[in-house]
Amino acid sequence: MNTLCYYQNLIKKLTKQQDLTNEEFTALLTCEDRAVTDFLTQRARAVREKHYGKDVYIRGLIEFTNHCRNNCYYCGIRRGNDKAQRYRLTREEILSCCEQGYQLGFRTFVLQGGEDAYFTDKRLSELVFAIKNRFPDCAITLSIGEREKESYEAFFAAGAERFLLRHETADQAHYQSLHPAEMSFDHRMQCLNDLRTIGYQVGCGMMIGSPGQTPEHLLKDLRFLQDFQPEMVGIGPFIPQHDTPLAKYPAGTATLTVRLLAIIRLLLPKVLLPATTALGTIDSLGRQKGLLAGANVLMPNLSPTNVRKKYALYDNKICTGEEAAECIRCLTRQVDSTGYHITINRGDSIVFMERKK
Repeated sequence: MNTLCYYQNLIKKLTKQQDLTNEEFTALLTCEDRAVTDFLTQRARAVREKHYGKDVYIRGLIEFTNHCRNNCYYCGIRRGNDKAQRYRLTREEILSCCEQGYQLGFRTFVLQGGEDAYFTDKRLSELVFAIKNRFPDCAITLSIGEREKESYEAFFAAGAERFLLRHETADQAHYQSLHPAEMSFDHRMQCLNDLRTIGYQVGCGMMIGSPGQTPEHLLKDLRFLQDFQPEMVGIGPFIPQHDTPLAKYPAGTATLTVRLLAIIRLLLPKVLLPATTALGTIDSLGRQKGLLAGANVLMPNLSPTNVRKKYALYDNKICTGEEAAECIRCLTRQVDSTGYHITINRGDSIVFMERKK
């Protein structure tokens, strides 16, 4: 059996069974043959279209605070970065972002921020309630890091329905190499389990090409996804930020990120899978490549233009100077070029809706 035929059979097996042996997964993760990648992405597109057609869901991202109590070694808004220009959006500014987004066709708003003590459970719950009250047909997603279960319950009761919490890596030693000692791998995993127990649609995900990452680490990530069965998986390449301890490390690649997107689509056929801003930053055609590898979600920025550059998780982030209306026009052209189309829809997880029945 020739090499191409071997990998094609692996991909067919993954498509049919949503599983491979450790050795087979590792072979697929490390194969850089263009013909294999083309076959892999073709299969991923077919599976994506079987479940979601040609629709692409958009989420309006509102980066409402860049204050953070954590000191993650890779992050530009880490507590120890005294060069970061800190800001917090007011309630009125956040609601204005939502109003503008609603007029542009967004039916999901993602509140993303650092772990900011100013936004207490009470403040955040009141904010979520206000958004839900004004836009009852919209979904609210939170991406605010680790809290205790009681906090997550309060936000859920206020109207939040989805929560994004990247696990970053499923290997404990690798996790500790990217985070200071006060941060706990076990607590991160406990948060994900708490969110699932409460009833959120849960998203997790990992950085691709982060310092020290090996194929064995990525295999652990795939096994974790397989076990946890998230409603959404957000992955993107590691991109260094110049004011962090990991500034000198090389960035991850679009090639490996796209390969992982396709593998995840075959592993979790009904998952919501974004083509991330980081992918579009590392490669000018990255988001289009992501869509053509099985992704079906985009998360354009609705934040006010005067704060976008301040939310500097990594260097050279795209779309920091464009108004929201221009962002969506540009994104629409990009999506249309792939043969897919943006739809005005909450875009709930098929898995979640089936689970509720």
